Parts: sequence; structure tokens; C-alpha cells
Amino acid sequence: MKYLVVLCDGMADVPNKELGGKTPMQAANKPCMDSLCKTSEIGMCKTVADGLKPGSDVANLSVLGYNAKTCYSGRSPLEAANLGIDLKDDEIAMRCNLVTLSDAENYEDRVMVDYCGGDISTPEADELVKALQEAFGDENNHFYTGVQYRHCLVSKLGKLGLEFTPPHDISEKVIGEYLTKVPEAKPFIEIMKKSVEVLENHPVNLKRKAQGKRPANSAWFWGEGKKPNLPYFYDMFSIKGAVVSAVDLIRGIGKLAKMEVAEIDGVTGYIDTDFDKKANTAKDLLKRNDFVFVHLEAPDECGHRGEAQNKVKAIELIDEKILTPLYKELKENYGDFKILVMPDHPTPLTVRTHTSDPVPYMIYDSRKEVTGAQCFTEQNAEKSGIYIGSSMDLMPKFLGE
Repeated sequence: MKYLVVLCDGMADVPNKELGGKTPMQAANKPCMDSLCKTSEIGMCKTVADGLKPGSDVANLSVLGYNAKTCYSGRSPLEAANLGIDLKDDEIAMRCNLVTLSDAENYEDRVMVDYCGGDISTPEADELVKALQEAFGDENNHFYTGVQYRHCLVSKLGKLGLEFTPPHDISEKVIGEYLTKVPEAKPFIEIMKKSVEVLENHPVNLKRKAQGKRPANSAWFWGEGKKPNLPYFYDMFSIKGAVVSAVDLIRGIGKLAKMEVAEIDGVTGYIDTDFDKKANTAKDLLKRNDFVFVHLEAPDECGHRGEAQNKVKAIELIDEKILTPLYKELKENYGDFKILVMPDHPTPLTVRTHTSDPVPYMIYDSRKEVTGAQCFTEQNAEKSGIYIGSSMDLMPKFLGE
């Protein structure tokens, strides 16, 4: 038996005026997904436990069958694991976004123009992160380059509960009221403020501005946490698993879970990612693993940016370039197989951030046909009457039946 998960990050949404009152899932032309839906179990699943914030960290851990309340300590340590950082007991990791802030004399009066620094490339970002390390790195603080705008600060000076705000939650808002007031966070806020002096006129940003691009002119910390205690995926389910993803978060989860994590050049996590390369990588992983988790970030990024048409396009590209060829691969070259398609959480275009609402899921089983629905949408999944109150129960259900 082969098991494929196609995780469409942030795909779930609410009806949108720009889409004629439809959700992106309703508006998208997704023939493979909708065809499978006709004979699949569909329902709703709660992926974010009460009391936890609706991040991709918590939600993806839950989808994979982990109890986020006991094994989750913060987002950045999961990302740090993918960067090869071995966190010590006296260290915390923090996500360091390279963001675009508006001009203003006072840092607090600036606006969060772009949480991803104008889609800065990894080579450009590497130069900026090295500049941050030169300016602020010491025996207590060390900056590490990640992918595009997503980077990491490891510090001996921090603690849990610093209450930093994720930058994608405050797009187009004045940042002052969202700067944490926790006293122990003050040294990190000072680095954020001083980072503007380091980055604003850095050659990378001067060149970007000359090209009409947004400068990545400030560091922004969030997602602090300590080294997590994550059980191995095989120990939980007695099955060899693998992960395909462009983002450090999901790759880090895979590495901590001792799953095979694919190394793929040229993937971005956005709508311009190399979908074909991801699909081909997943095909290769299926040869030596019985479980493959393919994570697609694009719908979430489009949701954060409020890009309705691009979110629809992202879903269509996933259907065409990921689900269709992988379904064909499973059908032609393997025996029995199951496919789970779902988002981790909603990222509604109207609010441009994550919500804790339940999400639709679809389980296709090649061994049997059930009565599903004509198309895979939030509304049809809700109409099914099937509700899983914790996504921790979804993975055992998917693998166990």
C-alpha cells in the first residue's frame, strides 16, 4: 500500500467578491481533484487544537499525527532543524524575516509593506543576513541564512513567551502597536530597529530599488522556541515516510521526525515554484517509501497577499502538475494506494492571515468507492456531515483503514 498526502497550505477560504461570491476552491478548474472527489470520503477536520495559534507549524504537525500541545515549542526551532542547527538547552531560535517597511522617522510609525521583502531571492538574502551577523552577531546571537525571506536567529539571551507578532498578520498596518512589550524582548526589538540602518543602504537593496523592486530593509523576529521533542514518524506508524517541500518549516519537521527529506533546487514555495520538479521528486521518493507528504505553500502565500486570482491559479497548478501526475504514477505502477488532499488551515483572502476554522479533507482509496461529491469544496465537505474533531485522529484513520 502506498500513501500520498497532497497538503495545499492555506487553500481553504470563504466566499470572495472578486471571485463572484465563490471560494478559490470553488472557482478553480481542478479536474483531477474533483474527479477523485466523486468516489472519495470528504469531510471537515479541526487541525488547530483549542488554545494554540493557527500556524502552519501547529497545523502540519497535527495533520502528520502529532500532538502539538505536547511536542510543539515554537515555529523557529522546526525551521532551524532544516538548517542543520543543533539547538542547545540554553538557546532559543527565532524566525528572522527580511521585510519591507515604509519610510518614517520613527521605527514605530512604519508600515508593514511586505512581510516577504519584495520576494527577495536567497542569494540576495544571504548577503543581507551576513551583514546582520557582522553587525549584531556575537557569542550570544548568531544569524543563519534560510530560504528567500525566511531566516533564523539563535540566541542565548531569549526565553519563551516573548510574544512577537508574525509579520504576515499585520500587512499594511502600522507596526508600533504590534511590537511586543515583554521586557525580555527589548534587546531584540533594538536589533530590529537598528537593522534598518544596516539594510536600508546595503548594495543589495540599492540595486533592488534601482530595479524598481522593494528593498528588504528590516529584520523582523517572531516564532521563538526551544528544541522540540518530536517522536519519529516510523515509531508512531511503522511506515517509512518522506517529505517534499520548499519551506524550512516542513522540511525541519520531516528531519526531526526522521523522514526522508528531498533536496530540490529551484523551488520557492510561491506560485512560481517548480511544480514539475516537485512531482518528479515525489515519484522518486515513492520507490523507496510507502508514505510521501507533498507540501505546497503557494495557496497560503497568495492568501497572505490578498491575491484572489493567483490563489485560484495556485490550486489549478497543484491539480495539474502535482495531483494529476502522481495519481497516474500510483495507478500505473503500484497496487493499492490512498491519497489524502487537504489544506492545513484556512488563509482567507479577506483577512490575509490564518484562521482556526476546520478545513475540508478528501481521502481517495483505490480499493473501494464511496459516495463523495461532484467537486471538492469547503461547502461540500461540510455538507457531508463528517467531522473529525482533531487532525491527530486523521492520520491514523488514513493509514489504518
